[in-house]
Amino acid sequence: MGAAAVSGVEQRLAALTSWHHDWSGLRVAVLGLGATGFSVADTLVELGAQVRVVYGKPDEDRERLLDVIGSERALAESDEAQIAELQAFAPELIVVSPGYPAKHPVVVWAQSQDVAVWGDIELGWRLRDKTDRIADWICVTGTNGKTTTTQLTAHMLLAGGLRAVPAGNIGTPLLDVLRDPLGYDAIVLELSSFQLERVYSMSPHSSVCLNFADDHLDWHGGESGYWAAKAKVYEQTKVACVYNRADSETLRMVEEADVVEGARAVSFGLDTPPMSGLGVVEGILVDRGFHDDRRNSALELATVEELAERGLAAPHMVQNILAASALARACGVAPADIARAVLDFVPDAHRAQQLGEWRGVWWIDDSKATNVHAANASLQAHRSVVWVLGGLLKGVDISDLVAGHASRLRGAVVIGADRSEVLAILAKHAPEVPVIEVLAERGIEVMREAVRAASTIAVEGDTVLLSPATASMDQFENYSDRGDAFQVAYRELRESEE
Repeated sequence: MGAAAVSGVEQRLAALTSWHHDWSGLRVAVLGLGATGFSVADTLVELGAQVRVVYGKPDEDRERLLDVIGSERALAESDEAQIAELQAFAPELIVVSPGYPAKHPVVVWAQSQDVAVWGDIELGWRLRDKTDRIADWICVTGTNGKTTTTQLTAHMLLAGGLRAVPAGNIGTPLLDVLRDPLGYDAIVLELSSFQLERVYSMSPHSSVCLNFADDHLDWHGGESGYWAAKAKVYEQTKVACVYNRADSETLRMVEEADVVEGARAVSFGLDTPPMSGLGVVEGILVDRGFHDDRRNSALELATVEELAERGLAAPHMVQNILAASALARACGVAPADIARAVLDFVPDAHRAQQLGEWRGVWWIDDSKATNVHAANASLQAHRSVVWVLGGLLKGVDISDLVAGHASRLRGAVVIGADRSEVLAILAKHAPEVPVIEVLAERGIEVMREAVRAASTIAVEGDTVLLSPATASMDQFENYSDRGDAFQVAYRELRESEE
C-alpha cells in the first residue's frame, strides 16, 4: 500500500467516529471468531463494510452465521496462513480479539504494513451513538475483582433507576449492547489489560483501576507495558477517577492521567476515609466523596455485619463494594439504593464461593483466583487453610505468596502442569507444611484426587480453599471448568461418606 493510499486510509479512519458516518466499503479484517469477533463482524457488515473474518479454530455455528450475514471467512490454523489471508485481502483496518498480543506475528505484520489495529472497545467507542440514548461508560479494570465490581456497579445503577448493563470482558460483547434498539443510560465495562492496550479515543464518565500486581507480563512484554495498559482506563475520564488508597500504583495512574477538566480523584479503602473518599468507620461502610458536607460528615452505605450475614465481608469483597459504590455515586445513585443493591447481591460462581461446611470444615471454591494477587486476598480471609493450588504459572513467581501465608497453612494440595516448581517453592518457604501432590493429569480426576487429599489433612475449624494462583488451561478448559470439577468432586465425596 503506497504512502498516499495509507494517508487516505488514515484520514478516513480518523473521521469515522459515529455510527452514522459512512463505513460502507471499508475493508476490515477481523481476527478471531469468538463471541467478540463475531460481534465485530456482525456490526461492521450491518454498517456496510467489506469484512473478512480470519480465525484459527473451526466453529460450525458461527461459520454458518457469517455466511448468513454476508461476511467473508477464512479458517487459517497457523500464523503464516493468517498472514497470507490478510495479504490477499489487503485490509484497511484490522480488528483483533484480545488474545492477540502486540508481539504476535500477525500484529507485527499489520504494523509493518501500516495497517491500523483496533480492538472491539475502540470500535465500540466510535459507534456508541446508534440510538439517541447515548450511554455513559463506566470502566472497570484491575488485576483482580473486575467482574464482581462490574456486576455490583451495574446492580447499583439499576437500583437507582438507570437503564444499565454490564459488558466487555465480563462476557457480553460491547458491540452487542450498543446495538440494543432501546439504548442504555450507562454501560459498565469490565476491561482487561488486553482490551485497554488497543483503546485510543475512549472518554469514560467514570473509571477505576481496583489494584495492580504483576500478571500477563508475557503478553505485555513486561511490567511497564502491563502498567501502561491498565493506566489507560483513566485517560480522558470526565467525572470521577476512582482509585485504591492501599495501592500506590493506582494513585500514580490517576496522577499521570490526562483527564477532562473537572474530573475528580476519589479513593476507596478499608480504613477511615479522607475527604473525597469511601471507607469503613466503626464497622460501617461510608461515603465522604459525593455529598455536600463531605468535609464534616459521611453517609452510611451498609454495615460490615450486614455484609457478613450475606458472605460478603471478606476484605477484598468490601473493597469491591466500596469501589462500585464510588462509581455508582458518581452517577448520582442515592446511598439508600446502593445499600439495597449491596444487600441483595449474589456474587458469581467460583469467586470465593462457599460450598458448605462438612464435619466442621468449610469448603470454598475460589477458582477465579488465577494470579498471586487474587490468591493472596483469598488466603488472608481465613486463619487455618488446606490450600489447593497450582496450574500454569506463566512465569510468575509465587514464592512471596507461599512465604507470606505459610503460618496459616494446615496443608497444601498441589495440582497442575507446573507442579514441580510449586512443590519446590513450598519445600523452601513452607517446609513444615504437609504437602500432597496430585498425579492425575486432566479434568474431574484431578479434582477428585485433590478433594480426597484435602479431606485427609483438614481438621475441624479449617477451610479447604481452592485458590490456585495460576491459570487453568493446562488441565481444564478455563477457571469455571476447574471450579465446576472441584464442586462436583466435593459433592461426590460428601455423598460417598454420609
